[in-house]
Amino acid sequence: MASFEPGQNLPELRITPDAGLTKRYSEASGDQNPIHIDEGFAKQVGLPGVILHGLWSMAQVARAHVAAAGGDPRSLKRLAVQFRGMGFPEQEIVVTAKVKDASEGRVITETEAAQGENRIIRNAEAELSV
Repeated sequence: MASFEPGQNLPELRITPDAGLTKRYSEASGDQNPIHIDEGFAKQVGLPGVILHGLWSMAQVARAHVAAAGGDPRSLKRLAVQFRGMGFPEQEIVVTAKVKDASEGRVITETEAAQGENRIIRNAEAELSV
């Protein structure tokens, strides 16, 4: 297990959701909202196209933390995020996290996920047990 110090950056997670991701995630999650799966509908309601599910984006934040903690999903004890922007398929997402506190076997991070300048998740905080 890695050691963590306040101010330390966790390894970035970079992922590019493919064009079919929102349809597959809709089927898996049961979220059939047409803004995620119907390009025409999304444009009709003023969006530039289909948008990613917020919970899928949040899962990428969780994934980055689990990887940083050695791969054991039980190490992620808490995750809170604010959805602040729309994410889009076929654009790279970069999840970054910095250690805020590391003491008594736990690590608290401040985290965000962005597509370029579009910060789709901000003010996120995760707690890991280490």
